Amino acid sequence: MDLGLKGKGVLVLASSTGLGKAGAMEFAKEGAKVMLFSSSSDKLIDTVEEIKRTTNNNSVFYSVGDMTKREDIESVVEKSVSELGRIDVLVNNTGGPPAGPFTAFSDADWQQAYELVLLSFIRSIRAVIPHMKAQGGGRIINSTSSSVKSVIDNLILSNTLRAGVLGLTKTLSQELGPDNILINVLGPGRIETNRTKQLDENKGKKLGMLSEEIKNQSIMSIP
Repeated sequence: MDLGLKGKGVLVLASSTGLGKAGAMEFAKEGAKVMLFSSSSDKLIDTVEEIKRTTNNNSVFYSVGDMTKREDIESVVEKSVSELGRIDVLVNNTGGPPAGPFTAFSDADWQQAYELVLLSFIRSIRAVIPHMKAQGGGRIINSTSSSVKSVIDNLILSNTLRAGVLGLTKTLSQELGPDNILINVLGPGRIETNRTKQLDENKGKKLGMLSEEIKNQSIMSIP
C-alpha cells in the first residue's frame, strides 16, 4: 500500500531505539526522507545504517542532541530543513521519566520530567510551525502513552505530564487547523521496548518477582 509519503520530509525525535526507531524505519520504507535525533551518536549511526540497509533508502540522516535543550531542538529542525528540503511530518517522541510514587520526587525531579516530556514537544512544535505554514501545511504526531486514557501505577511523573501533551495537542488542533497543519496524539499501550523491560525489572525488584513474571501478568491483563 502506497501511503503517499515518498519524498516527504520527516523528522522523528528520540529515534535511535524503541518506538522512535520503528517509526523512522516505516517512514523510510515508504520512501520518505527521514531525519533521526537522539543523544547517542553511536546508536544513531548504527540505526541509520540499519534503516538504509533494510529499506534501500539512502535519504536517512541524523542529528545528535538533547531533548531537554532548546538549542538542540532548534538545531535539528534547521538541519532537517537543510537536509530534507522541508519538514512535512514532525514525530514528537521521547523516553519516559523515572518510575516511582508521588512522595519519591522533588521539585527538581518534576522540573526535569517537565522539560523532557512536555517542554521538548512545545519547543519542537514552535520551531516547525513557521516552516509548515510557509509551505502550506504539515503533520505533527505527538507520541505519548496509553496513560492519557488510563493512568499507569507507579508512573506519576509520566501520567501527569503526558496528560499535558494531550491538552496541548487538542488546543493546537484548533489553532493550527486553518493553516492545514494536522496534529494528533498517539497513546501506545504496552510494547516490548527497552523502556518497558526496564520498568518490569524495577517492579520485579520491588515486589521480589522476576521481570518475566511481571511481563506475564501484564500480558494476561490485555483482552
